[in-house]
Amino acid sequence: MIPLTPSTPGRAWPVVLPPALLTLLLGLWGIGRGGSIWRDEAVSYQVAHRTLPELWRLLGEIDAVHGLHYLILHAVFSCWDGGLVALRLPSVLAMTLAAAALAETGRRLAGPRVGLLAGLVFALVPAVQQYAQEGRSYASACAAVVVGTLLLVRAWQRPRAGAWAAYGAVMLLAALLHEFAVLAMAGHAITLGWGRADRRVWRGWAVATAAAALALLPLVLISRQQADQVAWIRTPGWTDIWAPALTGAVGALCAGLREPAAAGAPVRLRAVALPLLVVPPAVLILVSYLDPLYVDRYVVFSYAGLALLLGLALDRAWARSALPVPQRARPVVAAFALAALLLGPLPLEHGLRTPQSRPNDVAAAARAVRELGRPGDAVLFVPGARREAALYDPAAFAGLRDLALAETGAASGTINGVEAEPGAISAALTTPRRVVLVTDPRPRATVPARDEAKLAALADRFQPCRTTTVHGIKVTLYAVPESCG
Repeated sequence: MIPLTPSTPGRAWPVVLPPALLTLLLGLWGIGRGGSIWRDEAVSYQVAHRTLPELWRLLGEIDAVHGLHYLILHAVFSCWDGGLVALRLPSVLAMTLAAAALAETGRRLAGPRVGLLAGLVFALVPAVQQYAQEGRSYASACAAVVVGTLLLVRAWQRPRAGAWAAYGAVMLLAALLHEFAVLAMAGHAITLGWGRADRRVWRGWAVATAAAALALLPLVLISRQQADQVAWIRTPGWTDIWAPALTGAVGALCAGLREPAAAGAPVRLRAVALPLLVVPPAVLILVSYLDPLYVDRYVVFSYAGLALLLGLALDRAWARSALPVPQRARPVVAAFALAALLLGPLPLEHGLRTPQSRPNDVAAAARAVRELGRPGDAVLFVPGARREAALYDPAAFAGLRDLALAETGAASGTINGVEAEPGAISAALTTPRRVVLVTDPRPRATVPARDEAKLAALADRFQPCRTTTVHGIKVTLYAVPESCG
């Protein structure tokens, strides 16, 4: 039973285990999402299946920022090619680790009850559940940041060289998984200032952080050369800002509550949680007005700060409860309250596990091509990046001729391959009688010359016969007039 007096740390496992198990169960629930996969995950899937030389060549040209994640997935698929489950299981396990580390952080700072509640809240955050089932690096980076925050607290309690080395190594791992995890270290600096850390602590943190930054520098230089990869990000608007502003305001209100202090805690929980919640998204948003880089999933680890503060708020509500419930019965009441908390937002939780919860469904597009096409048909992709459907499910495109493709992604060191010149594409479209087009549901404002050549040739010689619009992708069968039937 969790002690009802939060001032003593107590044992770790009763605090750590429930949030970890809850996160694991929620992560495994509906992990296949009905067989759907969206574009970014499809990139992870097909890149991780390349050979190591092919993967290394790709990272030298593009997407180096996700290189470590691709290597981890490559190792997973080498041991077990379990499809979508194997793709997403590392993220589930990473978020499980994050929940456990967060609960332990709360226990060390404010006692077992706060730690337990914070860990449970973290498991229930919709964004945490979403990225726990995403075959990308965001869950792994989140886990590394949360573990790094726990190591910061431990090193502050006992400032030894080994403790600071562990902190620096884990924060470097977080940044290698996603560069913007370095913003968590900026939040940690504010934590040290807020907590009035002594010179010994500051010195240990500065050395660890400097070493991590120095080791990260080569990746930063390479990724800056590949900046075109994030050219699609726009300057933040109100629709981007309101969510971090709201969570920051909620966190600030919770930080104003009276806070219990665990025995031996080097700093108040609020000094750790609020900077972690506010600093990373705020810095990234401000920078994005000069160089657009802000996407909410890049700083999903900031929800760890919110969970700690909400855990504190729930603990204060528990402590001030005037309900005539004996102390021994309170854990039972808490269990029923947690069940209500779980079942209340069940429609939202279920919605996160459907194909519609992601921007598009590459697997559904591949199935549509399988239904519309037949051996000998041609296939075109507008834009060329829509080729991710063929790269994810090559069997659905068996027998179809990709008229625009000049060199495959694996051979060219690119994600989706290199296409031929516009004139060559137009010439190739004079021979087939049927063409399957995979494109976006809405036309783009600007169309590259290659795509103009594809669309012009289709309009000149073919007519649309049948269109299937799946989630976020449109597949159309074109044919010469006498071949539509």
